[in-house]
Amino acid sequence: ILFVILCVLLLSCTCALSCFITSVQLFESESSTYTYLLADSETKDAVLIDPVLETIDRDLKLIQELGLNLKVAVNTHCHADHITSTGLMKKRLVGLKSAISKFSGASADILLSEGDQITFGKHYLTVRETPGHTDGCVALVLKDQSMVFTGDALLIRGCGRTDFQQGCAEKLYNSVHQKIFTLPEQCLVYPAHDYLGQMVSTVGEERKFNPRLTKNLDEFVNIMNNLNLPKPKKIGISVPANLVCGVHQV
Repeated sequence: ILFVILCVLLLSCTCALSCFITSVQLFESESSTYTYLLADSETKDAVLIDPVLETIDRDLKLIQELGLNLKVAVNTHCHADHITSTGLMKKRLVGLKSAISKFSGASADILLSEGDQITFGKHYLTVRETPGHTDGCVALVLKDQSMVFTGDALLIRGCGRTDFQQGCAEKLYNSVHQKIFTLPEQCLVYPAHDYLGQMVSTVGEERKFNPRLTKNLDEFVNIMNNLNLPKPKKIGISVPANLVCGVHQV
């Protein structure tokens, strides 16, 4: 089942007239991955976050239907549960650039660091490094701090695992508290995955109600060290492919 939610959000800007951003949340059911399409409604420049190989045709069709100029496809980290469509998408869209953290170990046109900005039209996403689930995790914060795309670092009432791919529970706890929970309470939280049908939360909600991250550090580390979950089914093919932008022969 694929879910598409389209909303137009009014953003603050420095000029006298208001400017708009188009935001689309898309869902891939096998890996329960959310992909996000953000666009400047005036210039039509766009950014795609965490695209999945199996839904490349759906995503490209939507981009074409909306008349968007996709500038950057960015992955919040090197995924273990699905293959990114970034590499193949670059072959089908002229001028598209890929982006991922410089600490991910993956290849991309743009290697991201703390404070970097991914620009689309009059808007931009600011990179906040959030290691812990992997060394190369980032959160992407919209310019006015009304939205944050948290990847696997912070999920709705949960968080990413820390038992493979350089995972470290202490790093993850500090990343979330220092880089995400310091955002405004009303900032909307959009994660890379959800397994219960939840689509969005807020920083304020997660500060108060997240059952793992409301604990102290020692309690959190103990929880994460005792999850005893099976490894993702596709980790053996997903990680090698995503290290080369999703174009590994699989």
